[in-house]
Amino acid sequence: MMCRLKLHVPLLAAAIATASFFVAPEAFSQDAIKKAEANTYPARPIRLIVPFGPGGGSDYVGRLVGQKLTEQMGQQVVVDNRPGAASLVGTEIVARAAADGYTLCLCDVGFTINPAYYRKTSYDALKDFDPVTVVAETPYILVVNPSLPYAGSLKDFVAAARAQPGKINIGSAGSGSGTHFSGELFKLRAGINITHVPYKGAGASTADVAAGHIQSTMSTPPAALGLAKSGRVKILASAGPKRSSVMPDVPTFAESGVAGVLVTNWYSVMSVAGTPKPVLKRLYEELQRAIATPDMRERLAAAALEPAPTTPDQFRKMIGEELQRWARVMKEAGIRQE
Repeated sequence: MMCRLKLHVPLLAAAIATASFFVAPEAFSQDAIKKAEANTYPARPIRLIVPFGPGGGSDYVGRLVGQKLTEQMGQQVVVDNRPGAASLVGTEIVARAAADGYTLCLCDVGFTINPAYYRKTSYDALKDFDPVTVVAETPYILVVNPSLPYAGSLKDFVAAARAQPGKINIGSAGSGSGTHFSGELFKLRAGINITHVPYKGAGASTADVAAGHIQSTMSTPPAALGLAKSGRVKILASAGPKRSSVMPDVPTFAESGVAGVLVTNWYSVMSVAGTPKPVLKRLYEELQRAIATPDMRERLAAAALEPAPTTPDQFRKMIGEELQRWARVMKEAGIRQE
């Protein structure tokens, strides 16, 4: 028995070594392939998913980013609008994509609201995405139809809302969106009852205000400035900490007598969790380069957008803080989960 055991041990060791010889090269070759792909990134077109419809702030920033990256990286960056459920539909598409840097998301503040608003999401905001950078930020604004008798000022609007509880409509880019929650915060701080009407994007809700289908909406400067300049809508107040240089005549909510409505929307680029570090580094560097160009800054400023580049670590920390903030707002406003 002892002799047989001694004979079998060397044979077993040899078998293991032989198996390792055949398995290891394949594993190493896969790693080599991944590294080679990362080093030649991008080798094919990139899809940038904008989880809102055309015409809003996310679409505006997404197209600026797509154009600049296309120019700089030598590959087409295709903007793909996927609206629905206040950005949930498009964001879920990105979460399920391959972690190779060829599917990106143009996310806004709604990315940190959805986990609180929806009972279940198919993704984890912190675990399933690799933050790249914030591109720009802008305050939300209250937009009304200028023909309304209470379109003169925010004070007039609030007085009318108090006199007609539930009669005035306020649109948003969708239930659970940043425009929805900023509107709920306005209602809470002003002590008014106005009826929420969700749309698939700030562009759509603002267009309906101009057409007279709804009286007001929380919107974004990129979606509203053109209509405001033509006199089709009026911007009553900004949720920023101070007046915008692009909208110097628009007072803040605080200046207009409604304190506590401070909501800045941010537009960012994210990739799928597990994206190779060289790819994330390349994306980060290219985006910083794009944001720094004079023409990009001019086009952002034209839409009342402030450049707000962050490092991936800063961005990840911000996401965690925003998740906690919106959960508190939702509880305070008594908003029910969907």
